[in-house]
Amino acid sequence: MYFNVRVYGLLINEHNQILLADEEVKGYRFTKFPGGGLEFGEGLKDALKREFMEECHTEVEILEHFYTTDFYVKSAFNDSQIISIYYTVKPLKELNITVRTEMFDFTNTTDELLAFRWKSLEELQPRDVTFPTDQHVIELLKKTV
Repeated sequence: MYFNVRVYGLLINEHNQILLADEEVKGYRFTKFPGGGLEFGEGLKDALKREFMEECHTEVEILEHFYTTDFYVKSAFNDSQIISIYYTVKPLKELNITVRTEMFDFTNTTDELLAFRWKSLEELQPRDVTFPTDQHVIELLKKTV
């Protein structure tokens, strides 16, 4: 058993919509917030900025810490324990991504598929994301909006 540290960005646009990422890895489909794993020797904020560059081709400003996992979560992919840290973020310039309207509307053909969608905070529900920590974050977000 080992720890797997993940960092995610909560990006809310001027229409009060949050950015969601649909992914498929090795045949497993899931929806989450943009972000990913911390690499050895990397700080949390640097990791999140790197993930946004890799996934969204966009530089972001880290605004503030929103939540850190405070309950046990086992990884869906291996035997690690997941610790997730969430920050609110804003893009430093216009997002350079294609936004889809349907779930899992992938256009790339690599082993790891990725697509982005906006979801209204008003309509956002825990069932809109796959993983327990993301679902908890949505419950917390609903209390703040």
